[in-house]
Amino acid sequence: MLCFWGAQVREGFELVKPDQVKHGKCGLRSLCPRTAVQDMSAGRSFAGFIQDGKVSVLRLRSEDYDHDGKLKQLQLKNKIRLIVCGGDGAVLLANGGKVLIMDKSTVCKPLKGLENRQVIQIACGDHHSVALTNDGQVFVWGENSHGQLGSRKDHPGSPSAQHVQSLSGVPLAQISAGGDHSFVLSLSGVVFGWGKNSAGQLGLGDTTDRHVPTVVNSLNQKKTVSISCGGEHTATLSKGGTVFTFGSGGCGQLGHKSFRDEHHPRVVAELWGSEVSQVTCGRHHTLVSVTSSKLIYSFGCGMQGQLGNGEMIKQSVPFPVDLPTECNHDYTIEKIIAGENHSFALFFKELESKGISNPSRGVLTLNDRMIDRWLSGTDPWATIKQEINTVFSSAASLNGSFLKTSCDDHYQTSEDHCCLDFDLVKSSFAKLSGNKSLISEVVKVVQQTLLPSLNPNPVGVESLRVYLLLPELIIRLKKQKTELTEALASKILQLDPDSHKVLEKYWSKLPDDWLNSLVELFHNASAELIEQISCDEMDCDLTRRLKKFLKILQMIYQVCCSANRDIPNRDFIIHEISDLLDTLQATLEDLQLRLQLLQLLRLLQLLQSAMTEDWEDMLKLKDFYFVTINILVKFPFVADNVSKRRIFHSLQCQLFRFRANGKVLHINRESVWLDTLTYLRKKKHSFRNPLQVTFIGENGVDMRGLSAEFFSLLSQSLLKWENKVLEVHESSLVWFNPDGMQANRDFYYLGVICGMALYNLHYINIDFPLALFKKLLQQRPTLNDLEELSPVEARSLKSLLEEDEDEVVDMLFLDFTFKGKKLIPNGDQIQVTKVNRQKYVDLYVDFVFNKSVKKQFKHFSRGFFKGCPLDAWSMFHPEELQELLHGSPKYEWKELQQCASYEKCSASDELIKNFWTVFFELSEENKKKFLIFLYGTDRVPVGGFSKRSLKILLSDCPDADDRLPEAQTCFGILILPKYSDINTLRNKLIHAVSFCEVFGRG
Repeated sequence: MLCFWGAQVREGFELVKPDQVKHGKCGLRSLCPRTAVQDMSAGRSFAGFIQDGKVSVLRLRSEDYDHDGKLKQLQLKNKIRLIVCGGDGAVLLANGGKVLIMDKSTVCKPLKGLENRQVIQIACGDHHSVALTNDGQVFVWGENSHGQLGSRKDHPGSPSAQHVQSLSGVPLAQISAGGDHSFVLSLSGVVFGWGKNSAGQLGLGDTTDRHVPTVVNSLNQKKTVSISCGGEHTATLSKGGTVFTFGSGGCGQLGHKSFRDEHHPRVVAELWGSEVSQVTCGRHHTLVSVTSSKLIYSFGCGMQGQLGNGEMIKQSVPFPVDLPTECNHDYTIEKIIAGENHSFALFFKELESKGISNPSRGVLTLNDRMIDRWLSGTDPWATIKQEINTVFSSAASLNGSFLKTSCDDHYQTSEDHCCLDFDLVKSSFAKLSGNKSLISEVVKVVQQTLLPSLNPNPVGVESLRVYLLLPELIIRLKKQKTELTEALASKILQLDPDSHKVLEKYWSKLPDDWLNSLVELFHNASAELIEQISCDEMDCDLTRRLKKFLKILQMIYQVCCSANRDIPNRDFIIHEISDLLDTLQATLEDLQLRLQLLQLLRLLQLLQSAMTEDWEDMLKLKDFYFVTINILVKFPFVADNVSKRRIFHSLQCQLFRFRANGKVLHINRESVWLDTLTYLRKKKHSFRNPLQVTFIGENGVDMRGLSAEFFSLLSQSLLKWENKVLEVHESSLVWFNPDGMQANRDFYYLGVICGMALYNLHYINIDFPLALFKKLLQQRPTLNDLEELSPVEARSLKSLLEEDEDEVVDMLFLDFTFKGKKLIPNGDQIQVTKVNRQKYVDLYVDFVFNKSVKKQFKHFSRGFFKGCPLDAWSMFHPEELQELLHGSPKYEWKELQQCASYEKCSASDELIKNFWTVFFELSEENKKKFLIFLYGTDRVPVGGFSKRSLKILLSDCPDADDRLPEAQTCFGILILPKYSDINTLRNKLIHAVSFCEVFGRG
């Protein structure tokens, strides 16, 4: 049954004979044609009806047309499923998904631009139309005077369908079009609007037109299930029946007891608790229906009776339509339609099949039932292939798949919740990957269609679900895994910054097994490429691809760190890097041998062109390895500490190699620091060259032993320096002197020395706290760092944080100052309380490590960068960098004995046994002096004593008891005379290590 009310029309629309039209109260009329009306629509110029797939239209009277036309059946080949009338014509949707356009003269033509597309929904505005395809794509056509096509601002409009690219990844449930504005609704209840906004009909809080789809944030998580657009107003319906309206309210069409416009969505309070099931907007009025109570409410303009209450007024509150009695008893409301000046309601008997109506069909999405159907083989392969192509070629379809609908969780979609049912996805993809034919077809579609189509600037967070689904699919593949991983990595890297942030937030909340799989996917892809490079596959494309994988892996690593996810750092370590370094080392050694051979051949004038070509190939391969290593430097989390040290050393050797040695630094032992300053101030030192040191008045060539001793002596001089750039704290650690009396260049040269030591792989005997290395790596020191430097201060601050009283330590009267200096403006007037104590502690720590030494650290770091021109040191963690500059803090003296070798003697000789007996009797201080005597430094190498050679050589001199032990520091050789007894050995050894600084060693 069709019930209608409003402006005068041809009696019964000619759907039935005039005497078959029933007249009710308040101008309501109803009719029951022999062939039921399946669907209908009314716009400004036409009303259209569908009966048994056939369309009849009737021209409505208007300002330009003073009487109704006759009902005319359109002669169409296709059966029509939906009709939507707009301002001047209508849009028809055939059963096969084909769209037809009817113009003012009722001529119907196929719409261009939607060939080979299956449309499932259509909507019409005054001068534009919208279509939704089964793969979730939105198409628009018509005028674009106010941006209603969702394209760029200067787009002139189009008679053919144009794809709204920005919505391509959003899984849509519904489309709607008003006078000159448009809306879409996602499966998770997210609302997007665009077009004319003169009355706030987009619900964005202003009256500015939008030329691209824009999220109506105030409707987020309101469980919106449908949208309807009027001439200049909009209504939304939430699950549970809540109605929101916004836009033009001049005729009361918003239902808010006023005639004001609303720029934000506002609940229609009078309908609260009514459990509204449908809402539809006409030109200036609104209809809502409550199926459970079989009521229809109307509000807005009723000047032509379109409110159905017998009043020709403008009504600003919902009021029930006086429906015919039979509507309440025998029929149920199926659909309500609000037109220009008319209102309609389609009723069906409750026992009738609702299949004769035309509800909007949804976008095709992937689900477990569909996969089971594919696996069962009941459908033809061609049908299955078509469905696979539809779902897996569309980001929108995939993004709408596997939503967590239990308890309406999917309506909570936001930047914090992706709302995927992870268990369902995992089980479904496991089924897919187990079928060779299915997964092969899926991979083909994903690779050829889906990935190339992904939008780098998606609208709405729902578009990002595909980046969570694809890794879970790819990791299950046996073939084409690397190619798909690379394509996915490329698309992730192309995403705009805001999308990156949301995706990273989604990663941070992934289940543990999903996050592990994500790490594994990009880790394995990176390892595979490094392995190929290690196998002499010199292809620049390999390094380009490697960068992509490492960048994604870096994003995931940073997410795991910031979100405190329980993914061990070792899961990011790529052990194939060690193989690459081995290959590089072998290549360099081979090059060195070839260089010697080339030089020999040149001398013999036997150089052959083939040999030269081979040499050139080796050089190119060497350079290719270094290109790869320089890439790895930027992603330090993939290398373990040993590999990072090897990388640093390799790059240092690369700078040293083929470089002439720089000037030798001539230094007096008695004035080592002043001589060094004088030398550096001449600005003639080449920091990239290896450092070579000679002590004036002493014989010996620096084979690293003298330069090691040089830095050891420098460290002592710096700590005693009268300029007092450093101060020793209670922990015996040193920090910059904050009094500001020193010259900037003092801190600069301190940094230069530290940088030179690091670059030349020597140690500094200055115990800086970990905080320094954090600052060099641009990390912020914490209260724990203060505890390392000044334990007493830190413990006081920790006690302060643990204090229970509101007024913290009243007797101390703490305020926001530090030793008389204000931590914040007016800090001396702000008392520390329970509320602000954390802020006080944070400011205190910041003052110690940052604010008080800002100038000092600035010049130190500038000098450090100068002294160490190889920036690869930045790949180390603070603890690793500290160890590189300080040496290992562990003195495992037994390890020194274990790594010793012997010449002209053995470990079982009596003299050697006596030596070790005496050595282990020495105090800790004298043991360290022995290291200085032997190596020029008392620092333990990173990795322990095993990383440094120790050879003990017995001397056959006749007057052994009169001689002191000797040390060749450059080679780690101890020359030990054959002493007659252990006491002599003890005395001579202690004397040697105690006074080693007064005589030189080689």
